[in-house]
Amino acid sequence: MSFRPHILPSVLCGLLLFLMILHLNGGDFALNFGKIWNSLFHFSADNQSDIIYREIRIPRTVMAILAGASLSIAGLLMQTLFNNPLAGPSVLGITSGSSLFVAVTVLTGISFFNSEWGMVTASLVGAVVFSLVILGFSLFVKSHISLLLIGMMLGSFSGALIQVLQTSSQASQLKVFTLWGFGSVQHLSFAQIPTVMSVFLVGVFSLGFLLKPLNLLVIGEKSTQLLGIKTTTFRIWIIVVTSLFTGLVTAYCGPISFIGLAVPNMVRLLYKTQNHFKLLLGCAFVGAITLLFCDLLILWIEPWFNLPLNGITALFGAPVVIWIILKKF
Repeated sequence: MSFRPHILPSVLCGLLLFLMILHLNGGDFALNFGKIWNSLFHFSADNQSDIIYREIRIPRTVMAILAGASLSIAGLLMQTLFNNPLAGPSVLGITSGSSLFVAVTVLTGISFFNSEWGMVTASLVGAVVFSLVILGFSLFVKSHISLLLIGMMLGSFSGALIQVLQTSSQASQLKVFTLWGFGSVQHLSFAQIPTVMSVFLVGVFSLGFLLKPLNLLVIGEKSTQLLGIKTTTFRIWIIVVTSLFTGLVTAYCGPISFIGLAVPNMVRLLYKTQNHFKLLLGCAFVGAITLLFCDLLILWIEPWFNLPLNGITALFGAPVVIWIILKKF
């Protein structure tokens, strides 16, 4: 099976392209590449197909790809940093931190936050704050199980504060936050794609500086220090990049669970390597494929009933997590 590493990227690229076409074709209108071209370069507000493709289908597909890739990369970074296959943005409370700060944004009505950048900033700040808290605890708590429990407690603490905010919020604010909390890739508009893409590319570019330390960290933190890598600086950079990916997705899609936890473990199983260039690339592709497929299921069953994205990702991710636990212990 030595040919697998060469074939696998091509298979993943083909599968991603196939799911992109299916996803763009989801809905009542059949896929038409000519109409997609017109909606992008000859857009007319009076043309129904232009509106459907430009404002609904293309942003939804783009967001599904970026969100799946971002959460999977963030999960891999967390698992490598804490040397724990059960680590991830949602498990360690990072997603909860973003949710808490977004709740403050939506439920308090503070004028500064009532904008696109205000909500994104709040989500990023929440992710950074809770990531640093987890990092601080990891310096004193050596047990992986204890660290996971701390992450769960941070999530419970955030949930309690959110409930307090909900009891004093207006009905319209509560409705907006509740719908946001279900998780969805439908909130992105075409005009917001450059913003989301730019933030995502900044995170991807930053990964280039982390490849060598990530590969060295696999052999142990003490060995990494002997090789001249400043682990404190490295840890902070991982936290910043992880928060960037997690905060971006949480701001635009709501809290999406299990992708950041399950996908990195699947990629390790596929690639059977500790080379983080391959693992990060694999996580980007498999994460995008997974979230596209989950949202595609929602599109297919939409004529009968609506399901939140978090419900679909949990159905996919929970068995994977159980398998990881049984395999490890």
